[in-house]
Amino acid sequence: MASLIVSYGGEPISAPAMREVPLESNAEALAFADALERGEFDLVILLTGVGTKALIAAVERMRGSRDSFVAALRATRIVARGPKPVAALREVDAPVWLTAPEPNTWREILAVLDGRGHELPLRGLRVAVQEYGVSNPDLLAALRERGAVVTAVPVYQWALPEDLEPLRAACRALAEEHIDVALFTTATQVVHLLEVAAAMGISEAAARGLRKAVVASIGPTTSEELRERGAVPDMEASHPKMGFLVREAAERAGDLLRSKRAGQ
Repeated sequence: MASLIVSYGGEPISAPAMREVPLESNAEALAFADALERGEFDLVILLTGVGTKALIAAVERMRGSRDSFVAALRATRIVARGPKPVAALREVDAPVWLTAPEPNTWREILAVLDGRGHELPLRGLRVAVQEYGVSNPDLLAALRERGAVVTAVPVYQWALPEDLEPLRAACRALAEEHIDVALFTTATQVVHLLEVAAAMGISEAAARGLRKAVVASIGPTTSEELRERGAVPDMEASHPKMGFLVREAAERAGDLLRSKRAGQ
């Protein structure tokens, strides 16, 4: 991402805000695998490619084989939240029943399920949802409101980076209003940035600096988190991909920044 920013003439300030941490206990994953093989789920929703791979790897690590689990996946209707879970399933030759279209949020998952409700009504359906990092209460609640019996399957979680100094430096730069553009590619980055700023005692200054910068979001889920944290995004990528985010920020950030600062 930093290389892309340089290619468009920007000066990147890299501040890694998160790292993946596999859950220490994979009891939920193993219980899910056992239940899937017993035919206790009618539908599986996979939210991320990394999570799908981690789930298969966790089962293989705990059992010594993934064969029976993969066979059960192949025999179950699967809904994928976009192309990355699809690619992960392709590696084990597991077909996908439905794929949520862009921008690949929980709302698109519900839309494609509602669109096929005549074929597979959700009422009474036993649904497993592979979670990623943090739970998605909106998706789980919406499925339950439609009458589904929902089981959450956590696979990995997000933690702060082991080296916090780059993130602290970014917080200080925001607080001192030295940042022109802030690019966010996940909602968790927003949470962790403000969490670290609070721990440093500069949360108000960092939030103020964020409001004075051009805030660019990769997609609706990240935009929602930004709004909830009081940092309304100035732009959102037309497609939820890093390349689109950087290119479109390069095209629009100058005008947005001038307009924003002129109005302050």
